[in-house]
Amino acid sequence: MWVLLRSGYPLRILLPLRGAWMGRRGLPRSFAPGPPRRRYRKEALPALEAPVLPVTTTEIRQYLRARGIPFQDGHSCLRAPSPFVGASKLKDQTGAATSFSLFIDKTTGRFLCMTTLAEGSWEDFQASVEGQGDGAREGVLLSEAPEAEDSEEVRRIWDRAIPLWELPEPEEAQLARMMFGLTKVTDDTLKRFSVRYLRPACRLVFPWFSPGGLGLRGLKLLGAETQGGGVQYVETTIPRPGAYHNLFGLPLISRRDVEVVLTSRELDSLALSQSTGLPTLALPRGTACLPPALLPYLEQFRRVVLWLGNDLRSWEAAKLFARKLNPKRCSLVRPGDQQPSPLEALNQGLNLSRILRTALPAWHKSIVSFRQLREEVLGELSNVEQAAGVRWSRFPDLNRLLKGHRKGELTVFTGPTGSGKTTFISEYALDLCTQGVNTLWGSFEISNVRLARVMLTQFAVGRLEEQLDKYDEWADRFEDLPLYFMTFHGQQSIRTVIDTMQHAVYVYDICHVVIDNLQFMMGHEQLSTDRIAAQDYIVGAFRKFATDSSCHVTLVIHPRKEDDDKELQTASIFGSAKASQEADNVLILQDRKLVTGPGKRYLQVSKNRFDGDVGVFPLEFNKSSLTFSIPPKSKARLKKIKDDNGLVAKKPSSGKKGAMPQISDTCSNQARNPNQPDFSKPSR
Repeated sequence: MWVLLRSGYPLRILLPLRGAWMGRRGLPRSFAPGPPRRRYRKEALPALEAPVLPVTTTEIRQYLRARGIPFQDGHSCLRAPSPFVGASKLKDQTGAATSFSLFIDKTTGRFLCMTTLAEGSWEDFQASVEGQGDGAREGVLLSEAPEAEDSEEVRRIWDRAIPLWELPEPEEAQLARMMFGLTKVTDDTLKRFSVRYLRPACRLVFPWFSPGGLGLRGLKLLGAETQGGGVQYVETTIPRPGAYHNLFGLPLISRRDVEVVLTSRELDSLALSQSTGLPTLALPRGTACLPPALLPYLEQFRRVVLWLGNDLRSWEAAKLFARKLNPKRCSLVRPGDQQPSPLEALNQGLNLSRILRTALPAWHKSIVSFRQLREEVLGELSNVEQAAGVRWSRFPDLNRLLKGHRKGELTVFTGPTGSGKTTFISEYALDLCTQGVNTLWGSFEISNVRLARVMLTQFAVGRLEEQLDKYDEWADRFEDLPLYFMTFHGQQSIRTVIDTMQHAVYVYDICHVVIDNLQFMMGHEQLSTDRIAAQDYIVGAFRKFATDSSCHVTLVIHPRKEDDDKELQTASIFGSAKASQEADNVLILQDRKLVTGPGKRYLQVSKNRFDGDVGVFPLEFNKSSLTFSIPPKSKARLKKIKDDNGLVAKKPSSGKKGAMPQISDTCSNQARNPNQPDFSKPSR
């Protein structure tokens, strides 16, 4: 029997991390009656065993030829006749095959039949083809049906929502248009896209129709909140984000259309369609992810223009998505003052067709000149904060040193045994994940269940075993994070791990991979070789992966054995100097509790390739919440730490062993010998 399931992709939803819960859907409680229910878990990435290797495009082609199955080579998929469609539908009156409705992903081998909506893995397709003579082809095909509760909720909200132009009060309609920036979007455009307005919640409602317009599968609700001097949009999807795969505007696409414009917001699609008349689609998760399940719906287009926003992160996402869509057919609209997002351009009276004509091709030769790079350089200079990356919300001192978390970098993290490396790095990664950084965790020392328990405790900032009645509430919020786990445990082959990471980047658009730790990458086949050379090879593989995939890799490495009264340095990292040389950032968790008493830890940034700022700042471990992040303290707190160190050392000199180094306010390096830290001297 065939069971057709769609993989889950979490959507970045702005949910309150503390305070009153807004209800099961993020809607007011009047629209979400009853207690929160436990949802299905996100799948973990499968551990690839040695005999099972990822399928390649060549293997797919060879298999189809060997089975006598005709196919056509597409941009990101291969098209073939579907074995799930009756023979009468596959041939015309002359007997020639006409329906190439089956799409096979060139990278993963997953298939989708556009006629029956049957989908599955490459192994499922092989089983179906090889079992045709045994009646397997006549098996039951089950497309994923929405839960009954979801269907009822979708229908209830859709029936209560009304078009904007049917609001009884003109002032209310005008206020709603101003709130969402739709003052220049006409009623005809809203009617064509079937956009409605939910009055009790003050939210726009965007429908998700089944292919062919057979029914209503889900909804996206968009709310607007004032934050500071701007407007913050809050998205809620029904069904849950993992099952929401809506290309907004797809029912309006004709089979004859050969060009499409992809946007990151439904509002931008409305503006583009009205202003240019071109086919336009909005991605379900914005700039966070382009699920491969949507690629077959984009195969018919010869040219794809990505206009995802007006900031540097949108530009990076556009370049990443172009790799999936085949760069040779993609063009990118570069962000700029005269090229804002489509809705802003419409409201400013700009010519959207002229902006589209300035779109740059995503594909270029291996060698480029500065003329091709000058606009990107200007973009980084004019968007300094965005170029610095995503900033941590729990570690403000880390922002002051590293400036942010950037794609394509390699961070090496080390610390003494038992100092809390895994606990710290889990909170470090969780902080970024809550801000929408798609994260893949590879924990080879502790189980995923234990790791998830630690991260959930850090997420809730408290022990849930003492308040189990709130577990489902926090688990629902935690489940919505773009967080995935590899199922590896113990020693693994580096090739297997890299293959899994590449799969995750393609399928889930992973931006941050955490490997804990490097020593477990040395599988059994490495025991007979030089371990130092093996480690250098593994570090080089992670460095290449981070650069080629534009993905940040955080690599935990144990230090070599040092005396307890000595501080760790960059040279203390186990192995040769290659790890520190290849790394963009080196973080050291210093643990002085053996000398200064319990709780005396601090984080040292000993290398920062982005701008060179290095230094240290103290950490305080909270056992109840398993967190190292503490709220910002006054200068008296920092002075108190220094005074305490003076009392412990019992000498006024700051150069003796056991003295707790104070935070480096200038974020500069120190000139010191290995046993005498002095963080007051600037580095050169």
